[in-house]
Amino acid sequence: MSHVHEEIALSILLVVDFGGWFRQDSKSFNGTSERIEHTQVSVIKDVIVPYTHLLPRLDLSHNQRRHGLLYFKGAKHRHRGGLIREKLWDLLVDEHDIVMEEGSPNATRREQSIRGMRNSEFSLHPAGDTPTSCRLFDAIQSLCIPVIVSDSIKLPFEGMLDYSEFSVFVYVSDALTPKWLANHLRRFSERDKETFRSTMAKVQSVFVYDNGQADGIGPTQPDGAVNNI
Repeated sequence: MSHVHEEIALSILLVVDFGGWFRQDSKSFNGTSERIEHTQVSVIKDVIVPYTHLLPRLDLSHNQRRHGLLYFKGAKHRHRGGLIREKLWDLLVDEHDIVMEEGSPNATRREQSIRGMRNSEFSLHPAGDTPTSCRLFDAIQSLCIPVIVSDSIKLPFEGMLDYSEFSVFVYVSDALTPKWLANHLRRFSERDKETFRSTMAKVQSVFVYDNGQADGIGPTQPDGAVNNI
């Protein structure tokens, strides 16, 4: 693969995030793992793009009263940067208004994910194997306020969007302080949360690749992900 990396090094790459560029190559000729460092990516040269969301869009006019504080669905155990996820899980799992579920929003768990996102005020986003995932964009489509736990993260279209207008950013050290995160989220007023959701509704289409046509054929959405890229 190294010769391919060299050939594309000067191209403008579309990457979903910068967290997956160090990996173990298990296909080395001597049968041992060779650590390959991908040095072709740059926040100056390349474009960070959104993951494809898996959950349907919720229109602001259809938003209903939410009874849960915080929702998370995903794997508890991850690697490298995702080690924080296990610690957060243990801190939050017993909170009465927080739901922590194992799994992903695949075909069999999709309805469960929709209910979880639409019934909760906030959605938890710690790093996994990569800093972001489709969960962030599912939350935006569900009008479930993202809680992004990171000391440093690069997000799609940051030059055009102010994520702080519809997301809550939390330092790792704060999030890992017992009771801190739940108490912090409970301090947001109803008006604060309504403002977050109202702003989020205005940017939902920015993260959508689908052009709305059943067969996918036709022009892209003017304000959709493709045109923004």
